[in-house]
Amino acid sequence: MKKGKIFFALAATAALILGACGNSETKKESNNNTLSAIQEKGEMTVGIMGTYAPYNFMNSDKEYDGFDVDIAKELAKRLDVKVKFVAQDFSGLIPGLQKGKFDALLSQVTITPDREKQVDFTAPYITNDVKVIVKEDNTSIKAVEDFKGKKIGVGLGTNDEAFLRNELMPKVGDFKINTYDDVITTLKDLDSGRVDATINNVYALKPIIEKNGFKVKAVGEPIKSDQAAVAVKKGNKELVEAMNKALADMKKDGTYKEIFVKWFDEEPKADLGK
Repeated sequence: MKKGKIFFALAATAALILGACGNSETKKESNNNTLSAIQEKGEMTVGIMGTYAPYNFMNSDKEYDGFDVDIAKELAKRLDVKVKFVAQDFSGLIPGLQKGKFDALLSQVTITPDREKQVDFTAPYITNDVKVIVKEDNTSIKAVEDFKGKKIGVGLGTNDEAFLRNELMPKVGDFKINTYDDVITTLKDLDSGRVDATINNVYALKPIIEKNGFKVKAVGEPIKSDQAAVAVKKGNKELVEAMNKALADMKKDGTYKEIFVKWFDEEPKADLGK
């Protein structure tokens, strides 16, 4: 091969390698700059369960509604974009976010060390106290220490499931865990006696119990407090910062308090209401 042809071949190969690297870097940058992508398309896709009143649910007008939904709408408004809600079983929300199905999750995603390895979180936007829930006529379970040998219902893939398996069971002894895709089915099984207890926060349970007439009650003191935040794909520093500023402004101008009181009939805790 002549020198000129050899040089041309080497140059072409180098250009292809550099081009591939450039495309890889561009793709990486694009994947980690969701804020720019959201603003460019003028829409933010938000993942929710869609079955978790009063946080996120389908109302009588066949529209998504609730505390999370109102927070998401306000965040989108302050980012100057529209919002699109996509419902998914809770266990599929984080995998869906990682695959690019959603731009963000606003579905009571509790901040945990394990999840912080998988996604990036904003500052928390709500604190939920979790209690033990049993049938009204149950007198054998008054606290989590009474779970030993019982059947306990819990949401699949939730922080509460991880708490039962990894923290509570080693302390109180073995019990059976039944997992569910939504709270309503969990409470139906509790009401009918197929499980002995469940754990959840009272904000979530109150409207479901009132609507369905379930004969259940909360017992004892809160067993833990969880903080939920907006979750986004790893590496989206700009989006997290923009959302944190929007959340801070909402709390400062009273919009957050207004949304909170609308859904829970009480003022938010001081640490999240300022």
